[in-house]
Amino acid sequence: MASKFETLTDLAETPMGKLLTEVEFPKPLRRGDVLEVEIVKIDPEGFLVDSGHKSDALVPLRETRSMTTDEVAEIKVGDKLDVFVVRPDSGDQLPLLSFDRARAEHGWITLKKESELGNVVSGVIKSFNKGGAVVEVEGVQGFVPVSQLLTPFQMDTTESSSVNNDESRIGQSINMKIMTLDRNQKTLILSERQSIQEKQKLDLDKLLEEMKEGDIRDGKVTGISNFGAFVDCGGVTGLIHISEMSWDQVDSPGAILKAGQDVKVYVLKVDLETKKVAFSLRRLEAEPWSTVGDKYAVDQIVNGVVTKLADYGAFVRIDRSIYGLLHISEITEETIQHPKEILSENQELELKIISLEPEKRRLGLSLKQINQENSENMVEPNEDVQDNEVSDEIVSSTELEVDADSNVDEVISSDLTEDSNNEESVDEETGEETEENEDSI
Repeated sequence: MASKFETLTDLAETPMGKLLTEVEFPKPLRRGDVLEVEIVKIDPEGFLVDSGHKSDALVPLRETRSMTTDEVAEIKVGDKLDVFVVRPDSGDQLPLLSFDRARAEHGWITLKKESELGNVVSGVIKSFNKGGAVVEVEGVQGFVPVSQLLTPFQMDTTESSSVNNDESRIGQSINMKIMTLDRNQKTLILSERQSIQEKQKLDLDKLLEEMKEGDIRDGKVTGISNFGAFVDCGGVTGLIHISEMSWDQVDSPGAILKAGQDVKVYVLKVDLETKKVAFSLRRLEAEPWSTVGDKYAVDQIVNGVVTKLADYGAFVRIDRSIYGLLHISEITEETIQHPKEILSENQELELKIISLEPEKRRLGLSLKQINQENSENMVEPNEDVQDNEVSDEIVSSTELEVDADSNVDEVISSDLTEDSNNEESVDEETGEETEENEDSI
């Protein structure tokens, strides 16, 4: 008998065909499938679940090890779980499902996304071995090498044991960064240190944005080098270059600062791109040149120390970082080829300021003018005597003129008395010569 339906299309157009099309028949379970099931019974062996197929399935307790104690305690009949098909229908045995593997499958997908985004993930330390820590993250077992743990652990090195002798961190939740992820090889390598560095980086970015040039911050010296000192200011580490330690010359940073010393620093520069910060100590004080005009003036005599000799002159420090130039033409009136013919380094000099330009940090000095002035002030002894005699004559004449009207007789009498006394004293001293002269007469 020939069928009245020549094609399946003809069958589908009938009411019965449409009904069959609308009905979804359960697909057979296949190993590796991940599906959602509903718990219908809880017993010591595990969870009996409705898989939506012709028979119920079992999730053994051994396949729920990734659940925490609190999660297990909260599970009740009617809850839904994502499970992984370990064993499909096989005769009289119930299909075997795994919550752990399903979570791991979801975990691999989640971890892949987090790795691509560079995010930090959270996991629990399960155990330690000689190489590091075994952790569980999103239901996936991973490994943190000992070099990537924030707190190194000590292993019992005796031959009879390889157990960590400090297991205080087992069960501890930690944040980690994914270093290596390979789903096919089931390899997951993580780093606790990188997660901390990531946090510090985020914190540093925030701190750098808050730090402004010109700020004055409290800090602590963390290290000394031959070119400067490193200072930590609340999580931001910057450098005080040796040139920014003092307005005076600094031979060694260690002579100014010590490791561990608390200091105040001036924020000199903040580079958000390179994450570098420059600090200064000397900017906490006024620049010496800013007050030069108040302390010094042209023609002022100052003391200084020769710090360097050059072909064209000598550099002289007169105060802290205030240096002036003693040009070769201002050293001496004599012709010299080099300042070293007259001067030497560290020599102390008395000098005259002949030019001053604070805004250009220029100060001109002269030794020659000091020597010239000293020479002019020097007077010969004979000239002093002659000057005194002339002065005495002027004083006597003046006294005579002043007293001419009233006391002139007294002044003359006094002068005569002094002359008489002088003559008597001369006669006594030269008596023998007087007698000889009278005999000759």
